Amino acid sequence: MEQNLIALGVILVFVVVVLWKTAVVVPQRSEYVVERLGKYRTTLEAGFHILIPFLDVVAYKRILKEEPIDIAAQTCITADNVTLEVDGILYLQVVNSKMSAYGIDDYRFAATQLAQTSLRSAIGKISLDNTFEARESLNGQVVMALDEATASWGVKVLRYEIKDIQPPRTVLEAMEKQMKAEREKRAEIARSEGEKQAILNRAEGDRGEAIYLSEGEKIKRVNEAEGRALEILKVAEATAEGIKRVAEALSAPGGKEAASLEVAKQYLTEFGKLAKENNTMIVPGNLTDMSAMVATAMSTFQHVKKGTDSTGSEPEIRLRS
Repeated sequence: MEQNLIALGVILVFVVVVLWKTAVVVPQRSEYVVERLGKYRTTLEAGFHILIPFLDVVAYKRILKEEPIDIAAQTCITADNVTLEVDGILYLQVVNSKMSAYGIDDYRFAATQLAQTSLRSAIGKISLDNTFEARESLNGQVVMALDEATASWGVKVLRYEIKDIQPPRTVLEAMEKQMKAEREKRAEIARSEGEKQAILNRAEGDRGEAIYLSEGEKIKRVNEAEGRALEILKVAEATAEGIKRVAEALSAPGGKEAASLEVAKQYLTEFGKLAKENNTMIVPGNLTDMSAMVATAMSTFQHVKKGTDSTGSEPEIRLRS
């Protein structure tokens, strides 16, 4: 009875070992490379598979997902002999499990080394000033070099990204001084441009002000001249109208007597003012002969009237001292 139990136990252990060796479950986005007696047999895709025990062996396991590989910092020398510390990250993907297993021993290590050498070669062709601006170009050159080399490895390089570029401390200090000088230069240029624009604006304002003032003065003088001309014209018209009415009044009945009375009245009024303003004055000898003075004034008016009637126009009266 005990022997039967032992035999049954041995059989169960054998079955478990066989199942362990023959039953294989491949995860999603993975592939297993199976060898039979040391020779490639097949590639197992995701799912459940049964192998021949003791003959088939899973030799390689490959993940078909995109794999990020960190590239350690390395020393690179630019075209102008400046030493840089550059690191990055590489993204690749297995596209052929068989070729990745038999095309190269360790595709991750090989891709890392090739990325470093390609990056050193690319940086060595450019100067320090262009290094920071040419990141995209450097990344593209590394990917191109890796694609050509990894085609036979069953691996596809998706992209490469430079993480950090670290120049020496002395170079950083020189770059900071250069950038400071460049910023000060731009600030000085901007300041001078602002001052220039301000001067131009002030000059333009002064010019506009002068033009407006001159235009205003011109208009003012024109208006004043027109006002004076209009004033003279109005005064002349009023004077002419007054003379005309005086002449009409003298021609009317009793006009001469009224004019004589007005002349005598004005004479006495003005003479009285003269006597008030001056202590000493010279008076005409015939001051008492008021009628003679009035007659003289009226005879002058009659002479002027006759000249007007004969010519039909206003006579020219000239005053002589």
